[in-house]
Amino acid sequence: FKGGDTCEYLLSSGRFLGEKVWQPHSCMMHKYKNSEAKNCLLDRHVAFIGDSRIRQLFYSFIKLLNPQVKEEGNKHGNILFEDKSASIRVDFLWYPEVNGSMRQRIKSWTEDSVAKPHIIVAGAATWSIKIHNGSNEALAQYKINISSIAPLLEKLAKSSDVYWVLQDPVYEGLLSESRKMITNEKIDAYNEAAVRILNSSSRNSKAKVKVFSVSKLIAQETIMKSADGLHLPESSRDTNAMILMNVYCNKIMKPIDGSCCQPQPPLTLIQKLAFCFFTLSIIGYLIISLIHRNNYRKNKSCTDLESGEERKPAVSTPHVSTLEMLLHSFCKLGLIMTYFYLCDRANLFMKENKFYTHSSFFIPIVYILVLGVFYTENTKETKVLNREQTDEWKGWMQLVILIYHISGASTFLPVYMHIRVLVAAYLFQTGYGHFSYFWLKGDFGVYRVCQVLFRLNFLVVVLCIVMDRPYQFYYFVPLVTVWFMIIYATLSIWPQIVQKKANGNCLWHFGLLLKLLCLLTCICFLSYSQGLFEKIFSFWPLSKCFELNGNVYEWWFRWKLDRYVVFHGMLFAFIYLALQKRQMISEGKGDPLFSSRVSNILLFISVVSFLTYSVWASSCKNKTECNELHPSVSVVQILAFVLIRNIPGYIRSVYSSFFAWFGKISLELFICQYHIWLAADTKGILVLIPGYPMFNVLVSTFIFVCVAHEISQITNDLAQIVVPKDNSTLLKRLLCIAGFFSGLLLFSAVQDQSRH
Repeated sequence: FKGGDTCEYLLSSGRFLGEKVWQPHSCMMHKYKNSEAKNCLLDRHVAFIGDSRIRQLFYSFIKLLNPQVKEEGNKHGNILFEDKSASIRVDFLWYPEVNGSMRQRIKSWTEDSVAKPHIIVAGAATWSIKIHNGSNEALAQYKINISSIAPLLEKLAKSSDVYWVLQDPVYEGLLSESRKMITNEKIDAYNEAAVRILNSSSRNSKAKVKVFSVSKLIAQETIMKSADGLHLPESSRDTNAMILMNVYCNKIMKPIDGSCCQPQPPLTLIQKLAFCFFTLSIIGYLIISLIHRNNYRKNKSCTDLESGEERKPAVSTPHVSTLEMLLHSFCKLGLIMTYFYLCDRANLFMKENKFYTHSSFFIPIVYILVLGVFYTENTKETKVLNREQTDEWKGWMQLVILIYHISGASTFLPVYMHIRVLVAAYLFQTGYGHFSYFWLKGDFGVYRVCQVLFRLNFLVVVLCIVMDRPYQFYYFVPLVTVWFMIIYATLSIWPQIVQKKANGNCLWHFGLLLKLLCLLTCICFLSYSQGLFEKIFSFWPLSKCFELNGNVYEWWFRWKLDRYVVFHGMLFAFIYLALQKRQMISEGKGDPLFSSRVSNILLFISVVSFLTYSVWASSCKNKTECNELHPSVSVVQILAFVLIRNIPGYIRSVYSSFFAWFGKISLELFICQYHIWLAADTKGILVLIPGYPMFNVLVSTFIFVCVAHEISQITNDLAQIVVPKDNSTLLKRLLCIAGFFSGLLLFSAVQDQSRH
């Protein structure tokens, strides 16, 4: 289903999501702030010409520029508005009928010596119906008059944006006696005449008068709330003004969440090179596959002519070479990246705005939680936060986050605060997992570091290239990458303290605690030194990784929001492993973690703490204030959950394989959702099947999960090739990777220069 001309859809079709949110067919509408509207209309002249309905649209339009404007002045006269700071001029010209006077005004703009308005919004009909008592002669005259105006409007459309607003229906039951002749039947006849006559002589698509017919659809849903049956309620007028702003401004401002009327972005140099690379990989893989197939046919089992028996060849099934595996992985990846590009960069598939309702969030949550319980299995080991349990934890959290994103639940503050805890829990696991590995294994080698960095960053680096997005855009990956390097640096610098060394002397435990205290001090210092933090990450080439929209504020905000939770994860891992080593906890199958009395007390405290946090998060009134407290208090609910999940022996001994399966691909799910499940960089929803929302979600979700699983396998395969265990080979690969990123920086600089 091709998206088609989204401008045409924006002006002519759509539906209401709820009572006040208008959803254009196939595209997303941006909600313009007054600062954005002023930037778009800088040095522009806008003219509204028509009757009282056009005057209403005029007022709603200028309120987007200045919300303080009041609807005052002569109702049956011209009204002028000017914003001198932005050199914006918006005029309303009172011409309630399509007649000679309106024609004369429009004709004056067609003269070469006169400055033409950049935007012209015109429309009238109800006065003609009213004055002439709905006579057929008036309709015939209207057709003659609009026929004389149409060529002038088409001439203006060559250099200006010209919109003809069709007449909205009326609510006949509320009309006063003097307006009873204005019927919906008459209005339909006038609209039909306008649509048939306008653009009838124009052959140039760029010189067309744009028919603004969407207001009719909006009015059909809202006109019953009108005060007089003729004029639209304020919310509907505001929607029409916002549509008008989107039609004109989206191609200028290019908002991420405003896909209507936006042209497809041109391919960058890096994108073209990526396309060539993937094309060559596909061709190379096909050639190698054909060669292997021919060799296989030659070595196929053949019949011994003497004995008549089937004889197997001596050669066994050929071993898959590294080159073939590499080309195979890039071949699959190339096809997947094509799908990514088509979904979120090409104007091929439709996109729609999100709309939050409690049912759209909570019903899927209950459904997946019930589904997860049906897949309960016994764990292979019964340790605290064992592998199956952490995969399960990641899985259900990721599914909740996905539902949160597609339902637009970020607008509901209690849900937002709980989702913030889930993101913090991921980082808690980062601190817990990497600390445990380094503490127990003592492996600080380059191979381990490169493996982790590759698995975390491979998909994001590819998407940065293919989708032309900065690294910081996928904020979670930079976050876990930087925290991994901080954990590595903290534990690897002299003196390297690991469990094997600490077992010989208890003083080493205090040494490690001192290291953790130094880390906490650095975190606190940076969190209160925004200037220093931004200076550190503004140095080139770090700035290329952490800048978003020209500054590193977004990176500062994301880092600061969960600044303590990784430290909490490391500290928890240290305490747990110390207790485990001294056999102060019982991790047998079915056994409670502590003695019955201690376990019950800790369980009670954990449940109370968990519920207390939820009550506090649900009572939040101000997002900024709650975000300030979040770094310090999020660990309460995380630790409460860990204890509730692990103290009872039975609960610790089982896990949900359903959630664990999703947990193994949680990183890929989190990143892939940006472009092939959601749309417009997470601001909207991808529509593969228009008109069937539930079926669309099912189909797009199935493809999305399959793609994420496939990318996870590709990443694992490539990690074995790109990051070998042999140190000398690994060094050569690292030099190649350094060369690749140097080239990427060079091409990026060329791109930036050409853009400027």
